[in-house]
Amino acid sequence: MEKILIEDIIPIIVIMALGYFCGKIAYFDDDQRQGLNKVVLNIALPAALFISIVKATRHMLAEDAVLTALGFLGIIVMFMISFFLCRLFFKHSIQEAAVCALIAGSPTIGFLGFAVLDPIYGDTVSTNLVIAIISIVVNAVTIPIGMYLINLGQSKDNREAALAAANNARTNKTVAAGKGGDVAVDPTKDPKTDKNAEVMVATSSNKGKAHHHEIKNPNVAALVNALEQPVCWAPILAIIVVLIGIRIPDQVAPTFDLIAKANSGVAVLAAGLALSTVKFSLGWETIWNTIYRLLITPAAFLGVGLLCGMGHDITKLSMLVLSVALPPAFSGIIISSRYNIYVKEGASTTAVATVCFAATCILWIWLVPLC
Repeated sequence: MEKILIEDIIPIIVIMALGYFCGKIAYFDDDQRQGLNKVVLNIALPAALFISIVKATRHMLAEDAVLTALGFLGIIVMFMISFFLCRLFFKHSIQEAAVCALIAGSPTIGFLGFAVLDPIYGDTVSTNLVIAIISIVVNAVTIPIGMYLINLGQSKDNREAALAAANNARTNKTVAAGKGGDVAVDPTKDPKTDKNAEVMVATSSNKGKAHHHEIKNPNVAALVNALEQPVCWAPILAIIVVLIGIRIPDQVAPTFDLIAKANSGVAVLAAGLALSTVKFSLGWETIWNTIYRLLITPAAFLGVGLLCGMGHDITKLSMLVLSVALPPAFSGIIISSRYNIYVKEGASTTAVATVCFAATCILWIWLVPLC
């Protein structure tokens, strides 16, 4: 456990603190900060996701049907519960709740999975199987779902803003007609220049680009826009490669590894930069997200795992519980920072949960065998 703290947890905290300090002294301007986020989100993270997933095999997925089913369904269910609870209790927009689910509902399995599980359980087939399953569902399923919801929320905001602009235009025309003459209309209220059309998007902090105006169905447009992002299609392509049975030659791995290795460090640094731009929040929402990530999610997996008969292999169940009890996925805070959505709560949750994991990690290692 001491090795995990020194080699895994402390470096995360130190690098995040470095990013926070760089942000406070304005070492990076906004363009440079967004550039770092873009490098991670569009290049380094997709490469890291692709190469981590293609190392799995169909045999690994079929080896333990209960573990595979529980991993896939459990992560997706906990992701969606986090999304709906964020909408219900904290009244956030669709895109803000989507980023919340990417952070509070998804573990950073790609970054800390091997670093935490290997020293505790050993570098075994079972360890690799658990990490592969959780990594695939987090990277190839929940990230595309999150991106889809973000684009869906943006599309909804755009429609509401356009409707508000149209209503303002009709109101101005009605007032002008009622006065019985040509009345000069304030150019700030002109539908062609109406800034109110930006209010909904601005308040939701969604700076992403609007695409696919030619697609009338907002759900289809949001899905297509999400699938165009490298962070979505790269893991999906990887899982297709695994299911087809294509093996990527070992000689190809270093090509991806070189850029993928930049992902974790730059992602944590960028998380610190994002945190420096907002006022740190240790409110009820941050506390709830941390509890949901570190306690509620693994407790749910433990209970369902016991009900599904995994109690006969307590080591594998313990690995599964610990893998979903990891701190928030750094891909969530990168997406948050890149699109300027849910930054304060997301960065605060990432920082608090990473520090608290040092204690909850010990808790689950001790508690699962007792159950």
